[in-house]
Amino acid sequence: MIPPLSLHGVRKSFGGKEVLRGIDAGISAGEIFAIVGPSGVGKTTTLRLLDLLDAPDSGEIRFHGASVSVGSPAALDQRRRMAMIMQNPSTFRATVFENVAYGLWLRGVDPREIRVRVFQALAFVGLLEAAGQRADRLSGGEQQRIAFARAAVLRPEVLFLDEFTANLDPGNVRLLEQAVLRHRREAGSTIVIVTHNLFQARRLADRVGVLLEGRLAEVGPARDIFEASQTPEVRAFLSGEMAY
Repeated sequence: MIPPLSLHGVRKSFGGKEVLRGIDAGISAGEIFAIVGPSGVGKTTTLRLLDLLDAPDSGEIRFHGASVSVGSPAALDQRRRMAMIMQNPSTFRATVFENVAYGLWLRGVDPREIRVRVFQALAFVGLLEAAGQRADRLSGGEQQRIAFARAAVLRPEVLFLDEFTANLDPGNVRLLEQAVLRHRREAGSTIVIVTHNLFQARRLADRVGVLLEGRLAEVGPARDIFEASQTPEVRAFLSGEMAY
């Protein structure tokens, strides 16, 4: 079966430094796939390439087996079926409801449907009672939950999460992780997570890819990666024996 999302020989350089040195991976429909690795290894770069925000220097990004180039009509169509949540979310100087509804307004969704879907999304992340409050006046954890609702309300085929719980308190981390699992269960979205938090990757991911020195050193089921890695450098990274 052709995976809905895949990378083939992807390379990317910045300022003469090769960050990604030939990435190959297929991500299955409906799975949670986590990319872990040390800082500066290219995790966020990989996510931006998958989200068609940046173009690879060589190699291909494929959706359902078809290569998609950044800036093409096919890329625009595909991006409308994806969403990304960044580490530091941006909120408009508007109500929580208006922030979550914004993407639906742009898509011309019927106002009555928008109201239903936004209230459902806010209930999903425990912010229904905050619907009328100014979003930019809420806490960082609450703003990240708004960002999750704003993405989930679009019902994306693929959801990208880039360090989406970094620097949040344990309560908000728990709420967001529960939202991720529930969203996958109810919407069936494919979810790709970049995280430094190895415990989070183990809690959430079906499969994990360990990115070291610009390459995926190992890809496999989360339990296998964390309990029985077959690669010496991956074992050294996971145990903290080797600093990259």
